Amino acid sequence: MKKAIIVGASSGIGNELAKILVENGYEVGITGRRKPELEKMRESRPESYVISSFDCTTENNTEKLTDLTNKLGGLNLLILSSGTGDLNEKLNYEIENKTNLLNVNAFTEIVDWTFNYFEKEGKGHLAAISSIAGIRGSRMAPAYNASKAYQINYLEGLRQKATKTKKPIYVTDIRPGFVDTDMAKGEGQFWVATKEKAAQQIFKIIKRKKSVGYVTKRWRLIAGILKRLPSGIYRRM
Repeated sequence: MKKAIIVGASSGIGNELAKILVENGYEVGITGRRKPELEKMRESRPESYVISSFDCTTENNTEKLTDLTNKLGGLNLLILSSGTGDLNEKLNYEIENKTNLLNVNAFTEIVDWTFNYFEKEGKGHLAAISSIAGIRGSRMAPAYNASKAYQINYLEGLRQKATKTKKPIYVTDIRPGFVDTDMAKGEGQFWVATKEKAAQQIFKIIKRKKSVGYVTKRWRLIAGILKRLPSGIYRRM
């Protein structure tokens, strides 16, 4: 049986992905801060789920992931679906710091542990959910967009590193647009996908072992526009 861990499975996209993986023959280690939600999932399929409740920003992620992997009896795929971000036009430092603690510090510890584990094993697949927001900065949520840019670049570095190992290690960067979860904030949202639809598309991206995938697929068009938009115009938006 294939083994997977989803970091951030107690709600949203991670929760839906856990269900999809189980339906496709995986035994899944699920993590999150909300232990009751994880326990509900385990009760629904006790033979398929192993739970580990912890806060990525305050606990030893390396120790927790090692322990969970041992309980699973191995690891083929890790999906990092944990992230945070708030609108912060007034630049409240506490909001920015909270975002960076999870999206930068915890992210780095988790993906480093994962890559090192797969390099030691000689194979594996890391998939992390970044965001289309990482393509440009934002006056409304500076730390969120900046932290997602960090993730995008870090994952590219890991893909380069994986190529140098000449081992079948895959690193997938999944960049959603708007998805109907608690993370979706602000007015003027469009092309909002359900979490179920987003998770299905993410699973297809992972199965194809793509380097980068946009969810939903039409957001690739917006990404192209954002990359090419002159700085002088973007600055005035």
